[in-house]
Amino acid sequence: MAAGRVAVLGGPNLGRLGLREPELYGEVTWEELEARCRAWASELDLKLVFDQTDSEGELVRMIHAAGADCDGLILNAAAYTHTSVAVRDALLTLEIPVLELHLTNPSAREPFRRRNLLQDVVTGGVFGLGTEGYRLALEGMAGLLRGN
Repeated sequence: MAAGRVAVLGGPNLGRLGLREPELYGEVTWEELEARCRAWASELDLKLVFDQTDSEGELVRMIHAAGADCDGLILNAAAYTHTSVAVRDALLTLEIPVLELHLTNPSAREPFRRRNLLQDVVTGGVFGLGTEGYRLALEGMAGLLRGN
């Protein structure tokens, strides 16, 4: 039996992975990350919805859609983590597990990145492990959906 349908959503500038500050974010592109996530999800018997937007309103819409159509959400809200009450409020409407994910560890970066508007409304998180964090988040979500 499938563990479920999981949305992996990315916020602003993640579409620039591989180009934007590769010393921080690595050289894997968003498209390459999607291919990896699809392979990992297949191994876990998860169906994957994978999307990214630079628009706050579009990200809110995608979160709402995940709540309606998916069993779990893995969210890298990127800079909206630190600024968006709208993203936070969208997460509050969900009745599915949500894992927050960041390629870097925001707590170890600039002071403004240490403000996290999402941490108290998500199920858990993976931070600072680069693209490997996506594999770990998918494994964690599979476990949550299976009741492990």
